[in-house]
This record gives sequence, structure tokens and C-alpha cells, in this order.
Amino acid sequence: MDKMEMTKQEWLEMSGKYIMPTYKRFPIIVTRGLGVHVWDSEGRSYLDLVGGIAVCALGHCHPGVVEAIREQAGRLVHISNLYHIAPQIQLAELLVENSPLDRVFFCNSGAEANEAAIKLARKYASEHLGGKYEIITMENSFHGRTLATVTATGQERLHVGFSPLPEGFSYVPYNDLGALEAAINERTCGILVEPIQGEGGVVVPDPGYLRGIRKICDERGLLMIVDEIQTGIGRTGKLFAFQHEDIIPDMITLAKALGNGFPIGALLAKENIAASFAAGSHGSTFGGNPLACAAAFASLQTILDEGIIDNSSETGAYFLARLRDLQKKYSVIVEVRGRGLMIGVVLSVPCADIVLKSMERGLLINCTNENVLRFVPPLILARDDVDKAMTILDGVLGET
Repeated sequence: MDKMEMTKQEWLEMSGKYIMPTYKRFPIIVTRGLGVHVWDSEGRSYLDLVGGIAVCALGHCHPGVVEAIREQAGRLVHISNLYHIAPQIQLAELLVENSPLDRVFFCNSGAEANEAAIKLARKYASEHLGGKYEIITMENSFHGRTLATVTATGQERLHVGFSPLPEGFSYVPYNDLGALEAAINERTCGILVEPIQGEGGVVVPDPGYLRGIRKICDERGLLMIVDEIQTGIGRTGKLFAFQHEDIIPDMITLAKALGNGFPIGALLAKENIAASFAAGSHGSTFGGNPLACAAAFASLQTILDEGIIDNSSETGAYFLARLRDLQKKYSVIVEVRGRGLMIGVVLSVPCADIVLKSMERGLLINCTNENVLRFVPPLILARDDVDKAMTILDGVLGET
């Protein structure tokens, strides 16, 4: 039997039989996508405002990215990092020339990028900061699922069952500079922070928060590491979210939208800090492979060249305004917050049922932190798409 002729129920049974249940999946089989829409195995169309969770910045199957992958796949899919790799060098140049940082390390995911940042911070500190090793992160943060990055994540529920956790991390409330400064001790080497907390519920800090962290780091001789995995590559209306505060971090981490769906992550660092990653100190078999870098280069160049970041800012502002209009209509909406096309709607009730009912009407949205609707759609989203989404959401909330 041709597998593509299987029924939805047959697919779901096969999935339940063979795949570890690490995700609570919705009962649809997504088989293809184009632009801001995806289709399931039964041919039904959905407006996708999840975008692979802030990944498909150019939408699904963007022709420029597809062609870059196709062309590179016919030339060279993989070669060891024992050799210089042309697409990797081109992508590194593009990232450095469009950021205030100097060097790049490539990996395969956001967790790996943060893992690399943690290692580089410790390596640099061992050489220049008297062996300090502790990194302060924020309560309610999210930095990945490896053992080190889940420990860096400031959510105790995600730590359950993985003890003993690696030492070297402490947590302070987000958006609280006083608490941050008070937590610094003789072991502290750096501070790891998200410009906007994504998994924590799209929490936007007060203006000046990142500048305050930069000032503390400068005064105390600490490294400032900014996790741009969800906020980076145009999501908030600038290429990097830290640019809203006109600062220069010591390191930034990237993934998600960098490859428009092709797995790739990156750590960027200042020259003097990057120097601590000497030959043999870190590596990745697949990190920066030709295929991933070709996809990322095409994606990033398109975002830079075609006004995608401006659209993120403008359509995001329109989206926020429409949601705030909806807030006036429904008391269940407690708060609407966000920047660009990274938007959260805080509800007074759990939002899982609203997500499911929206999906049944052809709209894919996401729930995070139990009661926050999160919208991280492709950055090519148009106002007509927003209007369609609002019509569906209005109908769902009217039944809540």
C-alpha cells in the first residue's frame, strides 16, 4: 500500500506505535505548505500563524529557499568541518556584516547554539575571569532541552526528572535589574537573557531593561549573552531584537528563522571572546554543513533584500491593533502584548480549547504558558490574513 494513500486514522495509529510521546500532538497530518497556508492529509487548508514556532519567516516552501536547497543538494550535501565550506563562509560573512559581532560558530538548533554560548562563556572565563563559571538566567525563561540548556531555563517544571542538574546556573525575576545586580557573586561570569520571553508567554520587558543589563555587565566585567533564537531574524521588526535598545551584546544565539525550516543554529561573538574557542575546544559534525548554509543564506538574504522586516513591523502593528479591538469585546482577554510579529494574548482561562476550536475552523495558533495565545506567523503575513484570522478567533471567543 502506498503510504501517502493511508487514512488519517492509520497515520495516527502508526505515529502512536513508533514515535516517542514527547509532544502532545494535534490530530491532523500536515502534508504540504505554501506561503502562510498548510494542508493536511485530507486536503483541508489552514492559515498558519504558528509558522513552525517562529521558524518559517518566509512562509512555507519559499521558491528562493527551495531552489537554493535543490541546487546545493545537487552539488554537495555534506563535507566535514575538517575542510573549508564555501556556503558556510558566505553565510558567516552575511551574518557578521549585518550584526555588530565578529565571529560565527554554526550548529544545528537553538539548544545547541545556547550550549555553545555556555561553553564559550566558561572557556573565556577560565582564561580571562579567574575561572568564574556561573551564569545568571531569568525566571520563566526558555533556552533549550539539552541537559545544560534545560538547566539554564528558568522553569522548574521542565527540570523535573532530570536531576542531578549541572551546577553553575542561578535565576532572577525577568525585568528586574535590582534583583539581577543583587544576585551577582564571585562565581558569576555572565548573564543570559531573552529580549522577549517567548515560551514564557511573550513577555516584553520595560524599555531600558537590556541597556541596564549591558551597563551591569560592563561595570562588573561580565559577559552579556542574548538569546535571539525566537526573536531574531526580523521577528520583532528589526533583524535582532536587541537592536531596539541600541546595545551590543558579547554573544548572541540564533536558530529558528535562520534557515526558514532547514535545521541550523549559530552563535555569534565578539572577536576577543570567540578567540577562546581554539581548535578542538568545540565542534559539530553537521553544524554549518553546505545544505543548511545554502538554505540559510538564501533565507537571510531574501529577508534583508525584500522588505520582510518592515512588513513584520507594519503588519505586526496592525495585528496588535486588531487584537486590542477584540479585547474590548471579550473580557476573557486580559492583555495583548508583543512586538512585530511576536504577539501574545493573555487570557483569564486556559487556552488549549480555543487553539483546538480555531484549528477546526482552519486557523493554526499556539498556546504557551497555559493561558497565553502566541502568534509567531511567517513574516510575509498580510493584512488580509490578519483579518481572516480575526474573524475566526472572534467566532471562537464568542463561544467561550
